[in-house]
Amino acid sequence: MSRARADRPSQRFRVLTGGLLAFLLMCGTVLAVPMKDDPNGFEGIPWGVTLSESDNFGMTEDAGRLKTYELKTGPPTLGQTRVESMKFMTIDDKFARVTVRYQGKDAHDQILAFLQTRYGPLDRTPGQFSVGPVKFYAWQGFETEVTMRYEARLDRGIIFFESQTLRAKLTEGNSATVF
Repeated sequence: MSRARADRPSQRFRVLTGGLLAFLLMCGTVLAVPMKDDPNGFEGIPWGVTLSESDNFGMTEDAGRLKTYELKTGPPTLGQTRVESMKFMTIDDKFARVTVRYQGKDAHDQILAFLQTRYGPLDRTPGQFSVGPVKFYAWQGFETEVTMRYEARLDRGIIFFESQTLRAKLTEGNSATVF
């Protein structure tokens, strides 16, 4: 068998895998619920501001263009729910993303209710609502996108609050295969 024939199955696999990945990425955007009121930031902090100038934040990581900050005051909360961590990320000193991690089904239910109150109810149409061991929820505005991922088996969740404009800069230079 020639080398060209032996490579065809792996080539087909790569093409099919790439197509499936592209489809799933498109579906993530399609399934997002439009935000009822885009805050253009997070909890009153506008996208693009410089966090290093505020006394409320302490830098926890400096990776060149990317810097990570945490609040200096007390344990972090989202709404009325205490969360494990809340990290504020900047790119080129511009506020671009907040990553929130939480643990537990009760925390998940409280945070999900808070997010629906703040950004709008989820679409409960069959095929639009997330089911299974890993659930995804998303709200999309003109300036802000909120993405929530909850792993039921491990009882843990992660939420990304991101600037639509600065999100592309966060992934510049990363390989297309990196998640």
